[in-house]
Amino acid sequence: MISHVTVLTNPKSGHGNAPHAGEKAVARFQELGINVTGIVGRDAAHARELLDEALTRETDALVVVGGDGVIRLALQALARNDIPLGIVPAGTGNDHAREYRLPQADPAAAVDVIAAGYTETVDLGLIKGADGSSTWFGTVAATGFDSLVSDRVNRMSWPHGRMRYNVALVAEISQLRPLPFRLVLDGEREIVADLTLAAFGNTRSYGGGMLITPGADHSDGMLDITMVHSSSRTKLIRLFPTVFKGTHVNLPQVTTARARTITVDSPGINAYADGDYVCPLPAEISAVPGALKIIVPESV
Repeated sequence: MISHVTVLTNPKSGHGNAPHAGEKAVARFQELGINVTGIVGRDAAHARELLDEALTRETDALVVVGGDGVIRLALQALARNDIPLGIVPAGTGNDHAREYRLPQADPAAAVDVIAAGYTETVDLGLIKGADGSSTWFGTVAATGFDSLVSDRVNRMSWPHGRMRYNVALVAEISQLRPLPFRLVLDGEREIVADLTLAAFGNTRSYGGGMLITPGADHSDGMLDITMVHSSSRTKLIRLFPTVFKGTHVNLPQVTTARARTITVDSPGINAYADGDYVCPLPAEISAVPGALKIIVPESV
């Protein structure tokens, strides 16, 4: 029975649309007679402080209004915690929402799912950096070409929105080069190869619906690995449309694997997860079974 929720809103999610979605969500909770404690942080660090403080008090669920980035922030507090996560999608990518078939662009419908209180226990990914840091993630960890694009996006101040990503993508394609990778799967199988990218999926999609690890299962205790081997710019450009269908895994320049724990290294490359920077490589990336309770539609 859901009678009280804590609502965390990221005011920057969805190009600033999250506060409006948050207002609609709170109004719907109140219509349903559910008490709401609201949290809006000035930035990620401030939001985490407020979140940690709020979770010391009794609540039936933590509800995130925003996208995958603010969900990742919430995961740091909820991993291996009995408090379930509810999501009101209001970001640009919303890959968590896609994975768990949550209503998008309809905050009231998302609240109705949360109010019903049906939960699923699912896996999370965990990234341990060489500096001793640990970061939980829910969807996909990216290394290689994808993370180089993200690095460039983070260095840019113009243009804004999705166009910034497109400009960075074109710039990185123009500088495409083989990246030397070394992966060790479950401490046994070693892969040494020049790759364009390596992605590690707890769920199937990232980047707003790209099915980079189309066979991933969020409750099997494993990570699905997609490796794109070094190829020409032309082949890479042709590969992109197939990622939205998940058929890229059938191409000769793509190989896949599955493991519980992967150590990965590539000089000068950073790891990103749920769309955000995590740490420089080398890193250990693993699946942690049953680490999160998430509120989902009963039909999932």
